Amino acid sequence: MTSALTACLAFDTATEHLSIALQVGDRVWSHDGAGGALASSTLIPGVMDLLAQAGIGLRDLDAIAFGRGPGAFTGLRTACSVAQGLALGVDKPVLPIDTLLAVAEDARSLSGAEAIDDVWVTMDARMDEIYAAHALFEAGVWRLATAPWLCTPKQLNERWSIAVPRAVAGTALAAFGDRLACGAALCLPQALPRARGMLPLAAALWARGGAVDAALALPLYLRDKVAQTMAERATAKALAASGVPAVLP
Repeated sequence: MTSALTACLAFDTATEHLSIALQVGDRVWSHDGAGGALASSTLIPGVMDLLAQAGIGLRDLDAIAFGRGPGAFTGLRTACSVAQGLALGVDKPVLPIDTLLAVAEDARSLSGAEAIDDVWVTMDARMDEIYAAHALFEAGVWRLATAPWLCTPKQLNERWSIAVPRAVAGTALAAFGDRLACGAALCLPQALPRARGMLPLAAALWARGGAVDAALALPLYLRDKVAQTMAERATAKALAASGVPAVLP
């Protein structure tokens, strides 16, 4: 039987938001700040600062959890490579956490008394697309009812026309506004993949035997193409100016 996860470091850099958390027993230390291009230079110092606050070293951890995606290509590489580097150095396993489930957990925390257990996570994927997934909270554990999906607002609205969402969370709400047909759903645009929310997900994954060797950890990419050409950017800019949504291959 797997022992309980008692000391875990978690971080996510899949968005423009950098989030780090450390749990030792019942105590939690956390740091949230600007991510994006800054994440590669601030993540490790942030980790070391939390470890110093807790008075422990990397060798005292049971595992290191990281946000595996989907999300920004560079951010996912940063989180995975840092998790691998830290874990390999002290011979610890890693816990790859679905970024969209971390957003669902943050939404549950933000929902307060309503305590949502059924939410569509929608994160801005840029290029007029959305990372989306339907998450359910059952028996104290989140699970994905649909696999993470890269879609357009139109495709997501078509899906919702068949089954209306009860709650919608994530950055796509602000990015796409009225283009998302959320209806009467509870909307939580401020929900993010915060590391504090990753800690219970990490504990559940650990209990299921989901820890993996650091060398085997991989990000979750949903988009093969991660950048637009200059011509595509010019086309998108022209379409945006005309009020026509840009959907590029």
